Amino acid sequence: MPRANSSVPRHKRHRKIVKQAKGYYGVRKSNFKAAKDAVERGLQFAYRDRRQKKRTIRSLWIVRINAAVREHGLTYSKFINLLKENNITLNRKALAYMAANDPQAFSEVVKSIS
Repeated sequence: MPRANSSVPRHKRHRKIVKQAKGYYGVRKSNFKAAKDAVERGLQFAYRDRRQKKRTIRSLWIVRINAAVREHGLTYSKFINLLKENNITLNRKALAYMAANDPQAFSEVVKSIS
């Protein structure tokens, strides 16, 4: 019985990893060992940053709301507290969009809670 080797499946696995390393610099895009390390590391960063992106975007919304609210003589924390007291349920994403793109509507919201 002839000896079986895994050359075709191995080549396929290697090709898959090297294909994922497209665009990497130097040996990392062509050498399997280096490409495997780089791709695994990149996938770890991608997994982590999908979660961090949500935190970063939320903090950006907060910064934008805070900047817009300070023009009306309030702080972010007081503004959010007043929204909750007046049962206004606008999320931070909508408030940040209004603050940046529709300042007139945002000022109406601020006037309604004061």
